[in-house]
Amino acid sequence: MSFTSIPLTGSKPEQYAQLAAQARALLAGEPDRVANAANLAALVYHALPDLNWVGFYFHDGRELVVGPFQGLPACVRIPLDKGVCGAAARTRQTQRVEDVEAFPGHIACDAASRSELVVPLVKDDALIGVFDLDSPRVGRFDADDQRGLEAIAQVFVEALR
Repeated sequence: MSFTSIPLTGSKPEQYAQLAAQARALLAGEPDRVANAANLAALVYHALPDLNWVGFYFHDGRELVVGPFQGLPACVRIPLDKGVCGAAARTRQTQRVEDVEAFPGHIACDAASRSELVVPLVKDDALIGVFDLDSPRVGRFDADDQRGLEAIAQVFVEALR
């Protein structure tokens, strides 16, 4: 299968709608979470500006374990009581952090990361993991980014069987 990413146009909500449609097309008919996470991380990393890491951490029943990603090598394991990813997994609420240096217990896997958005992945009330995006720019993520990336994370969850 060949996939062509189409440049995003319009307002930020319109761009996220286009990106979600591309994600649905990319994941259509494929239930494997590793394959889908790999493709989705690449799609988002290359489609959105000012990102230095996009990827997935999967819950193994005790902690988060790094999955497919784009960016520099990452922390392999994250306890649920540590960092932005742990907070998203523990609370099952998206964490949008303007400046990671001001976040208590932040885990600096990449010293260049300055802001972060982490969306919990939940299916049938079970924690699957988190979708994590880092930026080298303080304040990179706003409410439109949060809504758009939550929708893209939902596309991933819905593809799981």
